[in-house]
Amino acid sequence: MDIGNTAVKIALYSENVIGQTCKIEGDDILTAVRSFARGRQIDTIALSSVRGGNIALYEDLGTVCRSLLVVGDGVELPFRNLYRTPSTLGADRICAVAGAQALFPEEDCIIFDFGTAITIDVVNKKGEYTGGNISLGMTTRFKAINHYTKQLPLLSAPERVGLTGVDTHSAIGHGVILGIMFEVEGYLRRFPSHRVVFTGGDAFYFAEKMKSPIFVVYNLVLMGLAQIIRINATE
Repeated sequence: MDIGNTAVKIALYSENVIGQTCKIEGDDILTAVRSFARGRQIDTIALSSVRGGNIALYEDLGTVCRSLLVVGDGVELPFRNLYRTPSTLGADRICAVAGAQALFPEEDCIIFDFGTAITIDVVNKKGEYTGGNISLGMTTRFKAINHYTKQLPLLSAPERVGLTGVDTHSAIGHGVILGIMFEVEGYLRRFPSHRVVFTGGDAFYFAEKMKSPIFVVYNLVLMGLAQIIRINATE
């Protein structure tokens, strides 16, 4: 389970293969999980959450499976975490790094997760997570411009992006999108030899606009969760 800020992704994982997936919105996570698991014997539920610890939810999920694995402190990882404050590293970022490392073993990778926030994380060919950054996501930027100004409207992503806007709508749209693109391109110039991996809800939108070779992995966090399940499996 990948519990994000706005949606939850669930996938079945069996015999090293990710199978059926679904995406839900809203807060009734337990009902969705029970519906998804109906007729199946669930051994382990592993989850990554950016919403903080929810003890009541964890206790309820424990009734659906034999064991519950929450990514966080005390969970064995398939990489060496060099973050100075490892307990503060988001579970989604941990799983994205694990997923990228599994897909591209012994390669330097830089991972961009385009969601409510944009996270940028780096793992080297030795399997060491060396750190990363957090920036505002696309929708968050549009909302901020509207919220913190008196007259600028709330817009969404434009289909086409030019170098300069010719009216207020295009100035906002182009400014937000180009700002993110230039930000990403700046990282790519600093990490020229790294494998570039995009994930998250807006990954395809930006991958189509970039000139550099990009690998888009929509379910990267779920793939990382699968790796974490594998090395933490109990008999």
